[in-house]
Amino acid sequence: MGTGGFNITIPYADHLGIRRIAEAPGRVTAGLTIGPELTNSWKVAHGGAIMSLLDVTCGLSAKSLDPQATGATTVELKVNFLAAATGELVAEGHALRAGRSLVFVEGEVRDAAGQLLAKATGTFKLRLPAAGS
Repeated sequence: MGTGGFNITIPYADHLGIRRIAEAPGRVTAGLTIGPELTNSWKVAHGGAIMSLLDVTCGLSAKSLDPQATGATTVELKVNFLAAATGELVAEGHALRAGRSLVFVEGEVRDAAGQLLAKATGTFKLRLPAAGS
């Protein structure tokens, strides 16, 4: 198990404090505490922190589909911000459709009360070992 509770080490996610809550094939849930260092000038979560949480969660949900995958690279990620975020955040990524190496994923971020704060869709390319290795 890597740092943050994930089965892979992601130094940037560790730096932000993103942590694993749950994982099942095609679905990953992660948490992030929004402290003052992750806020914008309005004292709410910076959009980049929320996007990073979604990127990590969605990428790991794609990776979880293939036990041979060593990671997932973001090809495209679109995020809609729906409400300001503070405190404890929970994100869930859900892989909706997978091809041989590309996976289409959607994700959501909610606050402790369950309010939907952001919604994402994205495409991730699985990093697979080279043939014969």
